[in-house]
Amino acid sequence: MSNQYIVAYDGSPAAQRAVDYAVERSKTSGAAILIAHVLEWSPYSFLTQEELAERHMRRTEELARAKSAIVDPVVASLTAKGVPVTSDMRYGNVPDTLVAIAQEADAAQIIIGRTGQSTIVARLFGSVAGTLAQMSPVPVTIVP
Repeated sequence: MSNQYIVAYDGSPAAQRAVDYAVERSKTSGAAILIAHVLEWSPYSFLTQEELAERHMRRTEELARAKSAIVDPVVASLTAKGVPVTSDMRYGNVPDTLVAIAQEADAAQIIIGRTGQSTIVARLFGSVAGTLAQMSPVPVTIVP
């Protein structure tokens, strides 16, 4: 297992709290931080080839926008503070994709912020943080 923390980051205040928590822990442990941003993307199997090509172009544009607007600023901020940081952006189901990133990086843990919303949908179907905590092969820290 490497000395690396995966931080789920979407630009929200909850995600920023997760980053701040990871930075404090990395100072004492010497761990590097990997900022992971996952965009949900539903696979439509009934689209034509032309529609699939158009979706692929939109997907590429969305990744570029998310990188410049969400991921690059936090990576630049951490780099300026001397924190060893990298990033990974992907499309997919958020918990599944974060687990895949953690496995590929041989991460020590995943850190995610809790939004604090307790809607009926989250109670019935589970939140991203709750699902991640149940399926992750590495420890998950949910930052309030």
